[in-house]
Amino acid sequence: ADLRDRGRALAPFLEELHAQPDQRRISGTAVFMATSTDTVPRALITNLAHNEFLHERTLFVTVAGVDVPRVPPDERVEATDLGDGCWRIVIRTGFLDDTDVPAALARASRQGLDVDPATASYFLGRDVILPRSPHRIARWRQQLFAALHRNAGSSVDYFRLPPERVIEVGAQVVL
Repeated sequence: ADLRDRGRALAPFLEELHAQPDQRRISGTAVFMATSTDTVPRALITNLAHNEFLHERTLFVTVAGVDVPRVPPDERVEATDLGDGCWRIVIRTGFLDDTDVPAALARASRQGLDVDPATASYFLGRDVILPRSPHRIARWRQQLFAALHRNAGSSVDYFRLPPERVIEVGAQVVL
């Protein structure tokens, strides 16, 4: 993998999904944290490649910071039905707001999304940085970046995800 690898475009992925009515599905809800609203998270691509199934409800959740102190609760969550059990969820947070993904998913029920955040499976991408590439960046800087990345704060804590419901899907990224 490469740090510039932003993932696959969401629209063509959904078109392929709609064209495959025999796609294996299992019960439950899978929440994939996405950095962008228009790409498929790498954790989903990896999960599909290894397990060859989707959950009956697959949520693409993007947290978008807004340059205000607080976003009113009724404006915080936008849920869009993408068809075939797939939903795009955008959670807007101000710089003083907590980023509580399960609470936001519960709020999305007002927009037609029937999901129990306590029983959902939360998939997080976890990149392992490998400072091996012969590159213009000095080796010590690559190693420093890898160490800082390893010691960064936990996404589980930041998004207030229930730790027992989190599945981390890893990829190796060569600097």
